[in-house]
Amino acid sequence: MSDDVCLANARLILPDQVLTGSIVIENGEITEIVEGDHRPSGSVDCAGDIVMPGLVELHTDNLERHMEPRPEVDWPHLPALIAHDAELASVGITTVFDALRAGSTHSGKGRSLDYARAVADELLAARAQGVFKISHFLHLRAEVCSETLLEELARFTPDDRVGIVSLMDHTPGQRQFRDLSALRTYVAKKRGMDDNDFAEHVANLKRLQAQFGEKHEKGAVVEAKRLGAVLASHDDTTRDHVRKSHQNGVGFAEFPTTLESAQTCRDHGIAVMMGAPNVIRGKSHSGNIAALELAEDGLLDILSSDYVPGGLLLAAFRIADIWDDLPRAIATVTRTPAMAVRLADRGSLQIGLRGDVLRVKSSLGAPVLSGVWAKGARIA
Repeated sequence: MSDDVCLANARLILPDQVLTGSIVIENGEITEIVEGDHRPSGSVDCAGDIVMPGLVELHTDNLERHMEPRPEVDWPHLPALIAHDAELASVGITTVFDALRAGSTHSGKGRSLDYARAVADELLAARAQGVFKISHFLHLRAEVCSETLLEELARFTPDDRVGIVSLMDHTPGQRQFRDLSALRTYVAKKRGMDDNDFAEHVANLKRLQAQFGEKHEKGAVVEAKRLGAVLASHDDTTRDHVRKSHQNGVGFAEFPTTLESAQTCRDHGIAVMMGAPNVIRGKSHSGNIAALELAEDGLLDILSSDYVPGGLLLAAFRIADIWDDLPRAIATVTRTPAMAVRLADRGSLQIGLRGDVLRVKSSLGAPVLSGVWAKGARIA
C-alpha cells in the first residue's frame, strides 16, 4: 500500500550532490525533484532536515537473533519475523536480504540444525499477505563446513527471492578466525563450551572442511547460478582467496580481513563490504582489519549493519566525516548495495525509482531518524 507525499524544504542527498528542495512520491514512485523553496499544499516541511534514500541491507544476523533470543531458545518464527521487520523499519532499513544459514551439522555442542527452508516458507507467506513494512529478500549463507549444504540449497527455486548466496568457510585457524582465542570466546559464550567441547568443535569443523569443502564450494557456485543469485565471498584474507573468489564469479566480498585482500578485491572489480559495528567501534571484534582503515584508503564500497541494525545509518555518517563527501558515504548504504544485488529500482533519489526515503536530522552530533517511508507509505 502506498501513499502520495511531498517532502519540502529538505536537504536532498542525490547521487552526486546535496540539493535543497522538495521531493514528490506518487503511487509508490518518485515523480518529482524540485530545487528551491517549492512547498505544495499538504507537503511536509522538513525544516532543512536531510532526506535520503532508504537503507539497503545485504547481510544481517538480526533475524536469527529474534528466532533464538537465548541459546537453545526457539522462538516462534512468525512473531520473530514481524519483530525483525519492525526493528529494521525503525532504523531506516527499507530493503533487507535476510541471512539464513544453509548447511547443517548434527554432532557436538557446535551442532546446527536445518532451518532455512522452513523459515523461508514462513517469510514468503508473510510477505504475500502484506504483513511486512519493508521489502524482504533471502540471503543464503552457504556453510561449506557442514554435512548437508547441497541438499539444503537444492530445496530452493528461482521463485524464492534468493538474491545472495555467500560462500562461508568457518574452518578454525583461517579467515575470520585465524586467532583461535577469538573463536573460543565467541562459541563459548554462544554455546556454553568448555575446553574439551571447544577442541572437539574445532576438530569436527576441520574434518568437515577436509571431507566436503571443495565439493560444497563448487556446488554452491552452481546453485547460486541456478537460483539467479549474486555470489558473495566471506572473510577473504589472502590474495589467493580473492583470486579464487574472482574465478567463482563473486560480485562482492563480505568483510575481507586484511588490507591485502581488500586491495586485491579492488584490483579484480569485486566490491568490498565492511560492517557498521567495525566502523563505530573502530575495530573488528575478531581482531581483523579495521573498516576505518579501508575507508581511509578508499577501499570501502558497501556497509552492512551485520549484528547491530541501528548501526548502519550512524556508520554512514561517520564515513561521511572521513571522506568529507556525504553523497558518496550515503551511497555505501543505499545505491551501491542496491547495484551489487542488481536492484535497479531503488537506492537513489531519482525520478522513476521506488519512494523509499528517510528524513534525518542531526542531534548531539548523531543522525536521528524522524521519518521513514516505503513506497511513499509512512512506516516509522
